[in-house]
Amino acid sequence: MTRTRRKSLLAELSPASTLTLFFAVSILIGALLLTTPLASTGDSVGFVNALFTATSAQCVTGLAVVDTGTAFSLFGQLVILVLIQLGGLGITTFSVYLFFYLRTGVGLRDRWILNETLVHTPVRSINDLVRAVIHLTILIEALGAACLAVVFVPQFGWVKGCYYAIFHAVSAFCNAGFALFSDNLIGYRNSPIVNLTIMMLIVLGGLGFLVIKELLDIRHTMRSGRRWRLSLHSKLVLLTTSILIFAGWAALFVLETNSGTFREATLGEALWVTLFQSVTTRTAGFNTVDLAAFSVPSIFLMIVLMFIGASPGSTGGGVKTTSLAVFLAALYSRLKGYRVTSIFKRTIPEETVSKTLTLFLLAALWIGVMTFFVLLAEVTGSAGSQTHGVLLDYLFEVVSAFGTVGLSLGITPKLTVAGKLLITLLMFVGRIGLLTFAFVVVKQAGRDETVYAEENIMIG
Repeated sequence: MTRTRRKSLLAELSPASTLTLFFAVSILIGALLLTTPLASTGDSVGFVNALFTATSAQCVTGLAVVDTGTAFSLFGQLVILVLIQLGGLGITTFSVYLFFYLRTGVGLRDRWILNETLVHTPVRSINDLVRAVIHLTILIEALGAACLAVVFVPQFGWVKGCYYAIFHAVSAFCNAGFALFSDNLIGYRNSPIVNLTIMMLIVLGGLGFLVIKELLDIRHTMRSGRRWRLSLHSKLVLLTTSILIFAGWAALFVLETNSGTFREATLGEALWVTLFQSVTTRTAGFNTVDLAAFSVPSIFLMIVLMFIGASPGSTGGGVKTTSLAVFLAALYSRLKGYRVTSIFKRTIPEETVSKTLTLFLLAALWIGVMTFFVLLAEVTGSAGSQTHGVLLDYLFEVVSAFGTVGLSLGITPKLTVAGKLLITLLMFVGRIGLLTFAFVVVKQAGRDETVYAEENIMIG
């Protein structure tokens, strides 16, 4: 195939196909690098484990079939770190950024992908937006690394301490959940600096770049004498995120206090652990306590939080906070008999409402089907888990992979080859977006849609 022919085929790809191809190629390259002798401390982890790890890193999930800190060498860890950073920002963002500095321009397809990834309203300059995203990311991660270095440098020395600080700052802001410690962050459950820094990085990474930019523009806007107001998108993101964090914190604290999980812990430790878990459960995947210690109601609550996930245009996954807000608003409007969906005295377009309902239905169907196949691959002829029940354990794993969260009840390293491949697919689809994946798989209908005569049916 000639070079011109290859360029022609790439140009004919839909935006959704292009985005999917970019992620797939980067994962494959990362997997091949992780299978090399340079990437491992001992024997090669094997292609399936390397593919799983590369997908988990690129899709900023954090699920691990091998211990990142001991199984991979410095080279392997750096490959994982690069994949995390690329996945957090999005390969397209980096591509457009390079196009900007090479002065080659940005094509219409790249603009569409970037708008789908980052933008909820039209912007004047895509180039300025991407530049701001890159600079803001570097600034936030650098500040986070500086804070973590206060703890890690005295413990590990300057070189290793700074490396650990940078790795975990990038992993936290990208909502990846990868840690270089065998027990994740359990050893730092009582460290205020580590807890606050990781939580702030997770929240900032999960808000979305445009929300952070709007908040940073407050001072500039007020100085210019103009009236400052938040967009409806930012209002929904901030409100929904705050409610989920504090409601999840309160619920986990009450549930685990009543179940006796923190019977031997102080009040302060119980508050730290439940707050951290409420923040990280929605998309990040870090943990400061063994999740197997939580009660069944708390595990189910975490499944719900993982399903919701972070916000659009962020480094996190899930069905997104704004989708939850629109879904609840649409449900309320339909129950009240209203013809339109309104939030904060603004009407939500019917197309957005329809996409939201489709997303929720697709997500529920996808999780149900994939849970069935994972159970089929893992549990047939097995007694299952004795902790929370086999269904709850694997449902937790599936939702964690779909929401690119990375939390696990301990079954990830025990997965069979088939189970690993299924979870890999879940992470991939969860990162590129369920609707994007559906657009790639399902051929879109043309404009000459046939409309037939109506006939009513009974429902409910």
